[in-house]
Amino acid sequence: MNNIKLQTTINGPLTISGVGLHTGIKVNMKFLPAIEDHGYVFQRVDLEGQPLVKADVDNVVDTSRGTTIESGGARIYTVEHVLAALAGMEIDNVLIQIDAAEPPIVDGSSKPFIDEILKVGIKDQTKEREYFEIPSNISFRDEARGVEMIAMPLNDYRHTVMVDYNSPVLGSQHASITKMSEFKDEISSCRTFCFLHELEMLLENNLIKGGDLNNAIVIVDRVIDDSELEHLAKIFNKPKVAVRKEGILNNVKLRFQNEPARHKLLDMIGDLSLIGKPLKAQIMAARPGHTANVEFAKKIKRVMETVKKEDRKKLDIPQYDPNKPPVYSYTDIEKILPHKFPFQLVDKIISLDEKKVIAVKNITGDQFFFQGHFPGEPLMPGVLQLEAMAQAGGVLVLHDKEDPKKWSTYFVKIESAKFKDKVIPGDTLIIKMELVAPIRRGLCLMKGEAYVGNRLVCEAEMMAQIVMNKD
Repeated sequence: MNNIKLQTTINGPLTISGVGLHTGIKVNMKFLPAIEDHGYVFQRVDLEGQPLVKADVDNVVDTSRGTTIESGGARIYTVEHVLAALAGMEIDNVLIQIDAAEPPIVDGSSKPFIDEILKVGIKDQTKEREYFEIPSNISFRDEARGVEMIAMPLNDYRHTVMVDYNSPVLGSQHASITKMSEFKDEISSCRTFCFLHELEMLLENNLIKGGDLNNAIVIVDRVIDDSELEHLAKIFNKPKVAVRKEGILNNVKLRFQNEPARHKLLDMIGDLSLIGKPLKAQIMAARPGHTANVEFAKKIKRVMETVKKEDRKKLDIPQYDPNKPPVYSYTDIEKILPHKFPFQLVDKIISLDEKKVIAVKNITGDQFFFQGHFPGEPLMPGVLQLEAMAQAGGVLVLHDKEDPKKWSTYFVKIESAKFKDKVIPGDTLIIKMELVAPIRRGLCLMKGEAYVGNRLVCEAEMMAQIVMNKD
């Protein structure tokens, strides 16, 4: 059975219109299919040059009342619900054109975006989806806010959120999903929420101009009188507002008993998508918010970048398969290099092209140099490691000569030689020599590395001169 999961995009364009939550400005947002490895990118089509803003945690500039990203002077406010919809539907590549600074708030959840996405459909692409698998526990804590977060290794995706606001109305709530496919039905419809005291602060600061009792849950955490209810009715352009006994303004019916906790999970999925890759992890978060989400995402991204760098290094480490026939055997090398036992220090060539050679030297306990070099703790002398590297380099520059025996390589300079680890009996030395510049006037500059397994034991830069032997 083929378990490879491919990258995805949407099957065609779609447009969603509305008003921004905080700006109150009318906005049209168009989703367009994008190529593999494109990721999520916003485009401010209302600005000169129609600048692009990549949905990247390093582009976050504000988290005070939502997650705001900016690049090249173009800013997009409150991106988390849109991103949660895309991440929750496991869509990888989309261009989002927007003609204002803030996406439409619609009903305060991600569901309206998903509904439109499902109308056009999701399309598999040709490239495999690349996940970031959490290698070890990554944690974040903000003691002042009582926030704790942890991402743990798991070959799947699980996410749990706990909220506790010390409120008799809201109380302590949990929400979780055990796989991302649950997002659409269990999380996406959960709306944003705030407390009445936060609402008053937002109004005083000229925010939530697009706020409405249809796109947010307002939790009333104190006793309010009729005159205040009348004032709120005017603010929201309603004939009347009321508070039911559970403490939700205007008797708004919750879609789930723990809708606030589920919305916090929604926000977190949107914010964590800014890492740039879907995660394989078990994530647990207590009292999350946008600021903590973004700091946690940055921490995970830094780990991801470190792992990628280490993976790139591993890809450069030569691998030796003793079952694979060599390019040149020991006797073949004798015909190229002017060395004989005991000074032929290359046993076989396992890879060779115009710029690089990979050679093997088996280190056995009966080597002549072990008799007098730290006999109580036998070590291969560093100078002989360099000599083995030099001989591998000699094969690289002489193998294509019509008659290699008529030529010799004399190493004229060795720089930056470093010995990183011991080479002892039983080791197999894997040597990589690579030209770092074209050969000119018989001079060649090479960089050499020698490995035992994945351990770099020796490295150096070497310059050699190719000389024709005198008859």
